[in-house]
Amino acid sequence: MKTIDSIPISKISRASKLVSTGAKVGVNYLKYYGDKMVKSEAEAKERLNQNNAEDIYDSLKTLKGSALKVAQMLSMEKSILPQAYVEKFSLSQFSVPPLSPPLVIKTFKKYFGKHPEDLFDTFNATSVNAASIGQVHIAEKNGKKFAVKIQYPGVAESIASDLALVKPIAIKMFNIKGKDSDKYFKEVENKLTEETNYILEIEQSKAVVDACQHIPNLKFPKYYSDLSSERIITMDYMKGEHLSEFVMHNTDEVLANQLGQALWDFYMFQIHNLRKVHADPHPGNFLISKEGDLIALDFGCMKTIPEDFYIPYFELAEKECIDNPKLFTEKLYELEILRPDDSAEELKFFSAMFHELLSLFTKPFHVEEFDFSNPDFFNQISEMGQRYSKSTELRNMNGNRGSKHFIYINRTFFGLYNLMFDLKSKNVKINNFKNL
Repeated sequence: MKTIDSIPISKISRASKLVSTGAKVGVNYLKYYGDKMVKSEAEAKERLNQNNAEDIYDSLKTLKGSALKVAQMLSMEKSILPQAYVEKFSLSQFSVPPLSPPLVIKTFKKYFGKHPEDLFDTFNATSVNAASIGQVHIAEKNGKKFAVKIQYPGVAESIASDLALVKPIAIKMFNIKGKDSDKYFKEVENKLTEETNYILEIEQSKAVVDACQHIPNLKFPKYYSDLSSERIITMDYMKGEHLSEFVMHNTDEVLANQLGQALWDFYMFQIHNLRKVHADPHPGNFLISKEGDLIALDFGCMKTIPEDFYIPYFELAEKECIDNPKLFTEKLYELEILRPDDSAEELKFFSAMFHELLSLFTKPFHVEEFDFSNPDFFNQISEMGQRYSKSTELRNMNGNRGSKHFIYINRTFFGLYNLMFDLKSKNVKINNFKNL
């Protein structure tokens, strides 16, 4: 894969990159209007989506950092984004152009104050895995193999300016109105800032490992503080296949169920026992070992779940609540989904919308065992997502609603559901975590 010798760091250089990408998107629309004259609407739209997805992703993979992280988050929204975007943005999960070896050595020395071979017996300056915020290298010391994650230069310093560039697009895309909308962007900014603090990530990683290492068929690397810094993390090198690659060829149903149960137990145990969750469940953060264990990696994005959100959120997921109009409405207000300034039309629309959404999305919690391999469930979620994304009625209403905590908790569940479906896990015991 082609390597990168430099990353735009200044606000001006990063903004210029996005402006030039906007110009390319404009040209793509001109081509689209021309295509409509000689091709069907569907063919013309598909080509537009493919061209735009490629140009936008090419820009983001050069910028890296929070700009690329946004693409990674969007790649999980399979029910909202066109397929061309999902396919292209999914590359950000574990396959982006890495830094060149000379830039890696320069970056390592900047962040650690030493050459990598002053710390390790051997260090491979060619990356084995490059993602949105950092890339991974293999090193050895005293006969032991390590994975060394190095953060891209300038990533931490550019978060606020990157989000400022993305904000107008997000406001338009999600129809966010009102002066209190900044709470959503601040939540994302705070989480991205945490993700660039590798000392915090090591603390979080060790805490998760200590709390969850008893869960069957689940493994973690060990983390090494003495070989890490604020922008470098050293951990055990874990051998395994990326989850997304594993599911392409796996035909062992027993193994699929075993892995799915481990993944589900891991998330339910965190949410209900720790009130803190690994809020970045995409395929690039999980490996499958030859022994059939699930290996969990990368705990930079951990979301704390406050009690005043946790209680109404999971009460709203109960069938008794969904079937009780008065209680259901109370919880919608408690979670800021319904607003005191809503019009009668908005109250009616959003009450009906969230009743339909939650009636479907909470189905796994209403049974003892759930079949995540059933495509009907996911097709219904996809159909509903696409229907509401095209709703002109929804576009004319204020999309600024819901607690700020929804951003990462909903992202966690969307990602978890997608991973469970990819694994084709059946007969998953929903409350098994209570027995662990």
